[in-house]
Amino acid sequence: MAEIDFITQYDSRSPISEAYRSIRTNLQFSGAGQDLKAVAFTSVLPNEGKSTTVANLAIVMGQDNKKVLLIDCDLRKPVLHRRFELPNKGLTNCFAENIPLHQVIQKNIFPNLDIVTSGPIPPNPAELLGSSRMMDLLEEVDEDYDYIFLDMPPVLVVTDAAIMGSKVDGVVLVLASGEVSPEEARQAKSLLEKGKANILGVVLNKMPYTHRHSHYYYYYYDQDHVKHKHHK
Repeated sequence: MAEIDFITQYDSRSPISEAYRSIRTNLQFSGAGQDLKAVAFTSVLPNEGKSTTVANLAIVMGQDNKKVLLIDCDLRKPVLHRRFELPNKGLTNCFAENIPLHQVIQKNIFPNLDIVTSGPIPPNPAELLGSSRMMDLLEEVDEDYDYIFLDMPPVLVVTDAAIMGSKVDGVVLVLASGEVSPEEARQAKSLLEKGKANILGVVLNKMPYTHRHSHYYYYYYDQDHVKHKHHK
């Protein structure tokens, strides 16, 4: 389990950990007055840091005494089982073996954080995620958690995130600085909106700045306005 992947657990005082806590606070505020529990995290393109982002946000939610279930819904290129070094009996096993989600939940990976890995890669990921069975699986555990985070595939690569957008309470879009064009970002936003997704905000990461130790993420997270925050 690489410490760099889970900096919020292994270096909680770092600037990047503070950035994740700020995102946590903004996510909690965005849910004020609405039933915000199931949140999907997606990106525009592959390798933008989406899975690292959702994993660390799940960790800091747990540190705030929120019970979190993290589900790997990237059924084409799943990574969470490798990142967390977990057995990969997971979500797709529920479909193939007709078993409840409870049977594949791996508990207390970090404090207050449970995980469902992807399971074996299926031939029909979009159909599984868009099915009524998927909604039934989420409903099974709805009362057991404060938040259910879904790690989804990139928007411009496959339709999965757009399909799930209307089935969850909100969607967070992760963008890598310098790797996604404004047009690509607009296209991703448009696809999510056409799918009637409730876009909660954007996390902009991989923004380097001069620092004697390293470079950290730079982000904004807001429903209506851009908020910038440097950590120095």
